[in-house]
Amino acid sequence: MSKLDKAKEQIAYLRFWLGVMVVTDISLVGWLVSSAGSAPTHRVMGALVAVVVTTASGFIVHRRVERLIDALEDL
Repeated sequence: MSKLDKAKEQIAYLRFWLGVMVVTDISLVGWLVSSAGSAPTHRVMGALVAVVVTTASGFIVHRRVERLIDALEDL
């Protein structure tokens, strides 16, 4: 497998997981908006932590995808 093909596969794989993170993040925020007042405090706090972790992870994956795309110019 050439370096170009390997880089493209890595980008596709990371973009898949980025999509999963975005959908999870949107779902968690939607749940927080709709039921934060009626849910137990520990569940709301857990959801807030999950939103922060998912958002940060998504940002890290996004930056990695950007770097890999920029590296494609050199291949």
